[in-house]
Amino acid sequence: MMGSAQQYHRVGPALATRGYRAIAVDLPGHGNSPTARSGLSAWAAAVTDAVSGHPALAIGQSLGGVVLAASALQPARAVYVDIPLTASPGPPRTAEELTAKFTAAQAGRTLAALRKSKPAWSDADRQVEATAAQQFDVATAVALELANDKHPTPATDVPSLVIHANPSRYVSATRAAELQAQGFTVRAIPAADHTLWYSHFAEFMAALDNWPL
Repeated sequence: MMGSAQQYHRVGPALATRGYRAIAVDLPGHGNSPTARSGLSAWAAAVTDAVSGHPALAIGQSLGGVVLAASALQPARAVYVDIPLTASPGPPRTAEELTAKFTAAQAGRTLAALRKSKPAWSDADRQVEATAAQQFDVATAVALELANDKHPTPATDVPSLVIHANPSRYVSATRAAELQAQGFTVRAIPAADHTLWYSHFAEFMAALDNWPL
């Protein structure tokens, strides 16, 4: 939420050196994608339409991981970054509450603010996030939240890796153990940020390189 495809400005080239053709996608109302007034299934369809065929590897971080799980991409392998993959979203809020929440978050995501709050990020990372916040369409995000769609559980027949920060606001130790019991490979990166590769790029890429070991 509130990011853009430019978040992968280091990960994409790193994947390319490993032999992948890397494609980064802007979700509806994010980056250069058009706005939308729709629920999760339409977001998932937009991603599926943007990526032809069945990718060898698909990575989704935070909201992107939820959309990946709901999509029909059918990747050979899937990576979910710092999300719990729970069955349902949180309690519903009104349009006014959601608009206020997203508007405040957008206004506070400036380059100056990120320099103070995200000292582990590079200036390039901070600039990406500040620009993405300016491009972010609040009404699109509000429409998605108001749809109150169930968060899908990914198909267990696709080899899947969950990489999370430790500690994580989103993936507790209990949830990590549950995911492992369900067949997911789970890797934790100590002291990492929610966007793990900003603060711990080498560790994030190592988690990918060492999977499925």
